[in-house]
Amino acid sequence: MTGSDVPPSFRLAYVPGVIPAKWVRIWQERMPDVPLTLSGVPAAEAAAGVREGRADAVFGRLPLDRAELSVIPLYVETTVVVVPKDHLVAAVDEVAVADLADELLLHPLDDTLPWERPPGRPAVERPASTGDAVELVAAGVGLLVVPQSLARLHHRKDLTYRPVTDAPTSQVGLCWREDRTTDLMETFIGIVRGRTVNSSRGRPTPPREKAKEKPKARRPAAGDPRGAGSAGRSGGRSGGGSGGAGGRNPRRGAGGAKPAKRRKPRR
Repeated sequence: MTGSDVPPSFRLAYVPGVIPAKWVRIWQERMPDVPLTLSGVPAAEAAAGVREGRADAVFGRLPLDRAELSVIPLYVETTVVVVPKDHLVAAVDEVAVADLADELLLHPLDDTLPWERPPGRPAVERPASTGDAVELVAAGVGLLVVPQSLARLHHRKDLTYRPVTDAPTSQVGLCWREDRTTDLMETFIGIVRGRTVNSSRGRPTPPREKAKEKPKARRPAAGDPRGAGSAGRSGGRSGGGSGGAGGRNPRRGAGGAKPAKRRKPRR
């Protein structure tokens, strides 16, 4: 089988916490003959996977290295701190970064949340993965600051999480290589943007041309020689019939009176 004989397919990658189910379902409805394959990738490898051709597109977390990539930002995730259920933070509805000043924060290597250590606070630990970090939180080693979707993904009965109001946030976006914007890619972009099936892949439909109107007849200006013929004709009609000059009836006399009737001679 040659390369041209290979049936088309679309490879979609996504980082942990992102749920692409609704977009996949719409793809299957609109493109039943083109299979879509899904693969999970670590957040730190999302851009590289698309750039190196291991996927046609990826749902990744921003910011990321956009070199050679096109990106459509989609939604911003809430940042939360994961804590044991008996921790003081669990007693409040939300916290600020200052409330975590004395805590050891865990920042997994597979996450892209831009978290910087404020002066005077303990160093940020870098476990290998979010799963490893969750285990350390449960063991009482430290706290974990992550997007809310990851806290839900790694939910445990002995842990909870609270929003961090002023922490850095991350945004989920659709990424693909600029030089590989194929027809299938355009179709998926349309699905993600919520376009209908009849929207021509987002290209604006040219407006319909208006029917050409017939030019209106222009009334000749006064003194225009082109109007003399029509004026004369109309004058003849309005002058009282189809007679000659001055609109006189040829059966009438010069004064307009009827001519006398001729009498038959008596025998």
